[in-house]
Amino acid sequence: MFRKFQHIDTAFRHIRTFSLVLVLVCAAVSGLSLYYSYRQVRHAQERVYILAGGKALEAFAAGGRENRPVEAREHVRQFHQHFFTLAPDDKAIEATVARALYLADHSAKQVYDNLRESGYFYNLITANISQEITIDSVRVDTGQTPYRFRCYAHQKLVRTTSVMTRNLITEGFLRPVSRSDNNPHGFLIERWTTLENKHLHTKPR
Repeated sequence: MFRKFQHIDTAFRHIRTFSLVLVLVCAAVSGLSLYYSYRQVRHAQERVYILAGGKALEAFAAGGRENRPVEAREHVRQFHQHFFTLAPDDKAIEATVARALYLADHSAKQVYDNLRESGYFYNLITANISQEITIDSVRVDTGQTPYRFRCYAHQKLVRTTSVMTRNLITEGFLRPVSRSDNNPHGFLIERWTTLENKHLHTKPR
């Protein structure tokens, strides 16, 4: 009789241990499932799909702080491309410089006014000179706001019979501002100055 009770007690302990292990395993599987599901959802939310030419292209979202140095350099590049890429046409010059002036403060407007008053743009138009710029590098110090930058570039003046190349170095500061259609990167160039703009060489065409 006592042996039967011992067998029953032993069987009950085994069942209780088995049930406890089963509950723990189920809890672990449920926890892992929730974790991997959350990670999968979070990973999916970081994906951005862009429709281009009828095709879905995948892009990846990143934090704003990670992109700010890249956006700052691109802002400086765009400003210099608009300001220094000029065709021998008065309306074309006004249009491109207007796009550049959205990206900078009065310091750029003052440079533009000085060039216009000195007859620089008039000389480009009358001599049929095209002005081009190649950005070599842009350095931005993001250690503190406003960000200090320095731009290294080469400027070409294309004439009918020759091409003159000049070395161009400018610097200034980038202040974060609200984004807009005219200023998509959300920066404003301040205290923009030209450090060097010297003649390198002239080649015949």
